[in-house]
Amino acid sequence: MGRQLVSAGQRTTPASAQATVATMGRKVTVATCALNQWALDFEGNLQRILKSIEIAKQKGAKYRLGPELEICGYGCWDHYYESDTLLHSLQVLAALLDSPVTQDIICDVGMPVMHRNVRYNCRVIFLNRKILLIRPKMALANEGNYHELRWFTPWSRSRQTEEYFLPRMIQDVTKQETVPFGDAVLATRDTCIGSEICEELWMPHSPHIEMGLDGVEIFTNASSSHHVLRKAHTRVDLVTMATTKEVLTATLDLEDVRSYRAEISSRNLAASRVSPYPRVKVDFALSCHEDMLEPLSEPVEWKYHSAGEEISLGPACWLWDFLRRSQQAGFFLPLSGGVDSAATACLVFSMCRQVCEAVKNGNQEVLADVQTVVNEAGYAPQDPRELCGRILTTCYMASENSSQETSDRARELAQQIGSHHVSLGIDPAVTAVMGIFSLVTGKRPVFAAHGGSSRENLALQNVQARLRMVIAYLFAQLSLWSRGARGGLLVLGSTNVDESLLGYLTKYDCSSADINPIGGISKTDLWAFIQFCIERFQLPALQRIMAAPATAELEPLADGQVSQTDEEDMGMTYAELSVYGRLRKMAKAGPYSMFCKLLHMWKAICTPRQVADKVKWFFSKYSMNRHKMTTLTPAYHAENYSPDDNRFDLRPFLYQVGWPWQFRCIENQVLHLERRERQDLDGVD
Repeated sequence: MGRQLVSAGQRTTPASAQATVATMGRKVTVATCALNQWALDFEGNLQRILKSIEIAKQKGAKYRLGPELEICGYGCWDHYYESDTLLHSLQVLAALLDSPVTQDIICDVGMPVMHRNVRYNCRVIFLNRKILLIRPKMALANEGNYHELRWFTPWSRSRQTEEYFLPRMIQDVTKQETVPFGDAVLATRDTCIGSEICEELWMPHSPHIEMGLDGVEIFTNASSSHHVLRKAHTRVDLVTMATTKEVLTATLDLEDVRSYRAEISSRNLAASRVSPYPRVKVDFALSCHEDMLEPLSEPVEWKYHSAGEEISLGPACWLWDFLRRSQQAGFFLPLSGGVDSAATACLVFSMCRQVCEAVKNGNQEVLADVQTVVNEAGYAPQDPRELCGRILTTCYMASENSSQETSDRARELAQQIGSHHVSLGIDPAVTAVMGIFSLVTGKRPVFAAHGGSSRENLALQNVQARLRMVIAYLFAQLSLWSRGARGGLLVLGSTNVDESLLGYLTKYDCSSADINPIGGISKTDLWAFIQFCIERFQLPALQRIMAAPATAELEPLADGQVSQTDEEDMGMTYAELSVYGRLRKMAKAGPYSMFCKLLHMWKAICTPRQVADKVKWFFSKYSMNRHKMTTLTPAYHAENYSPDDNRFDLRPFLYQVGWPWQFRCIENQVLHLERRERQDLDGVD
């Protein structure tokens, strides 16, 4: 989640920041916060809101801006339909209004509000047990991962307010019967404050433009924003999400804003003609007369991470959050010796490094969480490898088709990150299952390498993969019990976004897990992450893993060597898959459009016929395996073209695999281009 609070006139300072005004209203300090809110955790959300307000006041802030829908949590989805969600949000609001913590500071909180039987996404702004304004969101995010129009209605009446009749539970606290509801601004004794909510900032004509012309000096923007690799935004304490590190305050001189505006004559002309906003008068000053020596805040500078560094931070935060919320004792990871599972293991190791760093820096919340996870009251992690040994169990599951090289690579990496490592053989389980089949049918399938059909070959691969999933869950539930420790483990998946998109996985194999931290990350970005880990974490085992060909090792070895590689099996490279994924989802390209775009993108390396064959092959495989995407393990979101766990990729899962009309259009275009090329050559001759 990201929040913005910017002062008018500060042109390029991206701020999750604040503002400040004094003398007769020169400096004011305003606070914004990013809270680790949880959908429907009304008790926890209330306590985190109160804590953030308390910290804001300690830092001298007179205005506190919170996240979008912070009271109920942004991710409630269809729970927004439930009257309980609205009821409990109002109950939390009543508790906030009545708390001594919220006195003498303007509090701006986010929650759903029902007005005239219409549900709105709102900011509720209050001061000293009085609601000043309920400001509904005017532009709703409804693309990509967002479906706000499913649950909310945008407020369409610009610069207009209505009376909102408060529920009795709120009236009992505020002693108000009605409050303004709609598009208005706050006029304090010393400045004017306007509110935007998330998507409104990205409108072609954002509300802050007109508000600025009407004299608004401080704009607030409460927003929620999902993470995508290479998306420029600041992060706050990526692993701990401790409230004490999430409240940011800043101080600046509003006279700078006033001076900047006053010298621009064209702006002044526009301001003289603007339609005024309704103003809610607030008998409160954000500044004080003793603030002349108050230092001004420096502009917030963006910090840009490399893709590898972003991966080391974002998914690690997600893993820690999921672990402590689920109240499990750690993770179980099938470690194959390949890039994907190695990257997943390194994310857990990165998580352990950040947890140890937070504890070293005195973060008591993280310390309490880690003590709960390991079930040891006096425990204080110092060494990431030692913590990793407590939290992560890795397991190499060998079959007769596994090579010694992959086993060695898995064991070496486990030693270097400190995970509790187990090696086992699955052949007895495979033999037992195939024995049942042979007993019933009288038939014994064999691999293609031994003369079997493609159906036999695929079935023999899949039984190995699916048995690994069964064994993973058995060990996740009982491995700690076998070692005399409490709790169970969360099973980690390690299928990357490109394999998920193509369906290059066995349904209900080790791709089926509790969570998948790399499920939204491309293979090319995972290679960048592995290289980052080699350099930053000093894990030399990763060099051997990077150099090895990607393989599932589900078919017989040839003279002890791998005979099967992923890219050969897929019929395309991982780099090509990333291109297909982005064109399919982000460029909204069907088969024909993708062919047309790739003609230009790949004209230096592919003929039109080769491009056509590649596009046809991708869409055939994609549509054939699309059903697998409906069962994908919930994944960390890192790519806009991610199919995720099918919540954000709303396409059919049963297709006409041959795409006859679309492929015929492609074929006709190829024939036309080939005919034209021949004519050009004949002309040259």
